[in-house]
Amino acid sequence: MHVESITVTEAVRNFSDYMNRVAYRHEAFVLCKGRKPVAELRPLPGGKRLGDLPDLLKSLPHLSKSDATAFSVDLDRAREALAGEGLRDPWAS
Repeated sequence: MHVESITVTEAVRNFSDYMNRVAYRHEAFVLCKGRKPVAELRPLPGGKRLGDLPDLLKSLPHLSKSDATAFSVDLDRAREALAGEGLRDPWAS
């Protein structure tokens, strides 16, 4: 991401424009005072908060009873097949 340097005075005079550029174009700016960088104006990282996880999980579609049973059977079969193989050396070719 390219970061443009601007003066604090320029940022104050055009604050709304710079905020829109950060919010909608995801641009970043280094604010300089007397040719010395003093702050950065940039978008916050996106994503979800951990506290939002329970609501997110509740919003997901649920399996029907028959699908859940079939999935459980598939898992049991896969576990049985893997248990019979034993451990192997992951570094062996």
